[in-house]
Amino acid sequence: MDELTLKIAGMSCGHCVGQVTKALTRLDGVRVNSVKVGEAIVVYDPREIVPTEIIQAVNEAGYEAELVRRVA
Repeated sequence: MDELTLKIAGMSCGHCVGQVTKALTRLDGVRVNSVKVGEAIVVYDPREIVPTEIIQAVNEAGYEAELVRRVA
């Protein structure tokens, strides 16, 4: 399992946190460690999903995600 820290623009409240959490938990191979305004930390299985797919899911939820850190 690898870990990603994402910087997320466009979040401003608890509803935003909920929307991002929901988008991330729907992904196979992803476990959400934490989501707060402006940031998400997830653990994922690189055999099931790649970071670009995780970022895309957040972007499709209406926010702008950027990879800050990846720990393999």
